[in-house]
Amino acid sequence: MNHIVLYHPEIPQNTGNIMRTCIANKMTLHLIEPLGFRLDSKHVKRSAVNYIDQVDYHVYPDWDSFVAQNDGEYYFLTRYGSVAPDQMDYTHGSDVYLIFGAESTGIDKAILKQHLDRCLRLPMAANVRSLNLSNAVAILAYEVLRQQGFPGLSTHEPDSMKGKDYLLK
Repeated sequence: MNHIVLYHPEIPQNTGNIMRTCIANKMTLHLIEPLGFRLDSKHVKRSAVNYIDQVDYHVYPDWDSFVAQNDGEYYFLTRYGSVAPDQMDYTHGSDVYLIFGAESTGIDKAILKQHLDRCLRLPMAANVRSLNLSNAVAILAYEVLRQQGFPGLSTHEPDSMKGKDYLLK
């Protein structure tokens, strides 16, 4: 199973977008407090559209509580990482946790130092510090899913919507 972990998220719209990404990709969302917003915020609901009731999410009071309850392979996205996401293998069979930090401060340095071999960086121009959090989550989520062969995900428009032959009509 694949998981998205937000460490101290601050912007409700980003979290709402990430909730929608988690639903679309059958991923579980983990939120580590403090949060910069209330989960019942209208901004979170607006970004998650009408899917918010479908998201599988869990909230933890701190990092240690999260670690105590979740076992698997942890990967940390940080601008200080030295490995591109496509250089890691996410197909080993255990749960994959993709961990992202607060929009303004990232992930605590003490946590990152314990996992240096799992600190990833998205390649980008040297004059750009980082991408938007929800964009970074989507990029990394799809790299993991690509390597795993997009398990359980539809590769075409479902017939319950417009159907896979929509463009042929």
